[in-house]
Amino acid sequence: MTEIRTAVTGERADLAVLLEELPAADWDRPTLCEGWRVRELVAHIVMPYRLSTAGFVLGVLRNGGRFNRFADRHARREAAALSPAELTETLKKNIDHPWKPPGGGDQGALSHDVIHGLDLTVALGIDRQVPPERLHHILDDMDPRGVKFFGVDLDGIQLRATDLDWTYGTGEPLTGTAQDLLLVISGRRLPPGHLNGADAARFTTGGPR
Repeated sequence: MTEIRTAVTGERADLAVLLEELPAADWDRPTLCEGWRVRELVAHIVMPYRLSTAGFVLGVLRNGGRFNRFADRHARREAAALSPAELTETLKKNIDHPWKPPGGGDQGALSHDVIHGLDLTVALGIDRQVPPERLHHILDDMDPRGVKFFGVDLDGIQLRATDLDWTYGTGEPLTGTAQDLLLVISGRRLPPGHLNGADAARFTTGGPR
């Protein structure tokens, strides 16, 4: 097993343990993914394990080729149909699943799992730190194409991690932990207190858009 595949399986295993220990009421709390509670988010995480390639393609086509629309509808439908225990069990049974996002490879699979795991833990105030080697796999190869995928505007901003030797971009410093800055790149708005810098409010819940 390659190093990055080990990171993928490790991240899924960690998330499965976290979900098993999550209080029942937390499954209905909101996440950083706008409009999704924990149950919709987890339904999305396990979507690749419950859909065949043909089912995925057909679903996107039925939604006019709009992946985000299809993903939202699928997550809501699955969240209503499956219990938290069933969603968690689906993840546990697929820790070693070879799924990769189209064009994203194993690094894309790791990014998918890490980012969505943070969507949950940061929103719920769970103090879980993603292992630094997993963050390095994602952040060290970050480039303008990767940032553009999420549609976030980082012109004139330099991201500076406070816990890893990592920066991205040039301009006014925006500092935070590496995992919080990954969420910034991913277009998320974080709870207050996670970021520092002149532009921190732009990427903070309740701040200016």
